[in-house]
Order: sequence, then C-alpha cells, then structure tokens
Amino acid sequence: MQLNFGQPDDGVIQMAYVVPDIRAAMRHWSEHLKVGPFFLIEGFAGVNPRYRGKPSRASVKLAMGFAGHMQIELIQPADDHPSVYRETIDATGHGFHHWGLAARHFDADLKRFQAQGWEPAFECEVPTGGRVAYLDTQGALPGFVELIELGPFMEEVFSRFYAASIGWDGADPVRTFA
Repeated sequence: MQLNFGQPDDGVIQMAYVVPDIRAAMRHWSEHLKVGPFFLIEGFAGVNPRYRGKPSRASVKLAMGFAGHMQIELIQPADDHPSVYRETIDATGHGFHHWGLAARHFDADLKRFQAQGWEPAFECEVPTGGRVAYLDTQGALPGFVELIELGPFMEEVFSRFYAASIGWDGADPVRTFA
C-alpha cells in the first residue's frame, strides 16, 4: 500500500539529520536544495520517553519538510540531557542521524528488528497518536532506524506537509507545526 505522500507504507519515508542551528539548517536546505516548506516544532520530548531503557528528559527542536516524496527531518538538541541525538553528535558530529521506516504493524515490526539484534535506543509516544522507536543499528548501518507507527492522524499530518511542498515557490519557508 502507498501512503498519501507517495512512499510505501513499509519502507523508508524519512531521512533525518542532527544540526547545530535548526533555523540556519532550514534556510540552507530551502535555499540550496529547494526542500520545504519546513514545519517547525520548537520543543519536543515525546510522551513517556525512554532512552536506553530509562526515562528521558531530553528535548529537541525539529522541523519536517519534503524533497519530492522523501520527508527530510532536521533535529537540534535543545538541552544537554543524554539522547540518541547527543550520541550521534558525540560520535560523529552533526549530519546524518536516521532513516524513518513506516510501520503499520509497529509491535510486529519492532519484534522482527529485535530478533535481528537491533534493540531500541529510544522510544516514545507522539502527539499524533502513534509511537516511535529508534533502533540501535551500530555496526550494521551508519545511523539509527526509526520505526514510525502509522495511523490516521500521522498520515494526515505527513500528507499535509507533503501537499504544501507541491509547487512550493520558496515563500514562507518556515511554518508552525499545527
């Protein structure tokens, strides 16, 4: 099955990057790569977040926009609390962080990846009603894999972001996530 923004519902729908300055990164991606518009969340920690099996207090700024059918997510840590984002910055610096995989069967997909030895490094519920889990793929892939649970509201939000990118003329490059 294909999602309303053109990606298969069991494949990569997102590529994400950690950045030192989210506003500068959005400007760069918009001006030089024609990605956008970006939808910005100034503070995101998730609901019931767990990092490496323990409650997490880390917060990030994040922005999502589209390059064709691929969602690009930019992430800036908003504090110094331990997180999967800080892990990447400490290990390799700013840059590529993860691939986002659509998961219509989240629990089964999570178990399948765990059976391959990929354990969750971060898990939380999201305001769109779904869940996400970042799988530690060290040694197998050069980044994390994020399972993104699909559901009606998540699909509506991502489809709205995609629709805004169709024919986008570069105006109003940063919008509030609503």
